[in-house]
Amino acid sequence: MVAITASMVAELRARTDAPMMECKKALVEAEGDLVRGEEILRVKLGNKAGKASSRVTAEGVVSAAVVGTTGALLEVNCETDFVTKNDAFLAFVNACAVLAAEHAPADVAALSALPLAQEGFGPTVEDVRRGLIGKIGENMSLRRFKLYSSGAKVATYLHGTRIGVMVEFDGEETAAKDVAMHVAAMKPAALSSAEVPAELVAKERSIAEQKAAESGKPAEIVSKMVEGSVQKFLKEVSLLNQSFVKNDKLTVEQMLKAANTTVKSFTLYVVGEGIEKKVDDFAAEVAAQVAAAKGQ
Repeated sequence: MVAITASMVAELRARTDAPMMECKKALVEAEGDLVRGEEILRVKLGNKAGKASSRVTAEGVVSAAVVGTTGALLEVNCETDFVTKNDAFLAFVNACAVLAAEHAPADVAALSALPLAQEGFGPTVEDVRRGLIGKIGENMSLRRFKLYSSGAKVATYLHGTRIGVMVEFDGEETAAKDVAMHVAAMKPAALSSAEVPAELVAKERSIAEQKAAESGKPAEIVSKMVEGSVQKFLKEVSLLNQSFVKNDKLTVEQMLKAANTTVKSFTLYVVGEGIEKKVDDFAAEVAAQVAAAKGQ
């Protein structure tokens, strides 16, 4: 039998917001598998168990730049929240976003090789990054960027520095910016139901099947329940089918149609999304630093 540790329970609770004892029971049933444990809680507790799943702990900044007809959305990570407020770090991130929009590099390595001078460091982005690491005393990395350069218009929305959205569109800029803000708030998984990733649909279907099976209803009824749940899920996570945040009597698709605007695609970046960050004992870390300073 797999030993269920307090840290495993704490991690599942952080992912799901479920009560500690429910998390422990789910982990016991899942034999320590966190992913399976999360599914078990979704079956037992419904969508409440997924509310915290989007929480992220890695730090960093999202920036956006539009140069001519090219837009760039960029994420740069660092170790602590303190650095995200550092002027030199922010200047570096914003400069990288502009460079990405200007030069349309193929990947992060190509972006890192572009010319840049800052704070006496250079002559490339990578040289500046390494220089700032030494000056600030904290690691930082260019994680990802997305370019839009098809010739269509782009609209951006930044919610602080932690959430960034870029929308590719034809039509009215005001409507497109409203959509970008909507994406930041509602975090759709895809533009339309047909574009929702197959793995997300499969996971939701599996959860729906498990919940429906517990109802004890006939197979044909269970099948309809499952299909109904999946279709509801698809509408909830596809941008065009979501209720528009500024007017919930309209879907996003209806709002865009009224504005004679078409959204072709979008990108949503949430700082640290998908990154697992080590949880440190802050008090112990401070104590260790004080001891080191005293030469103990």
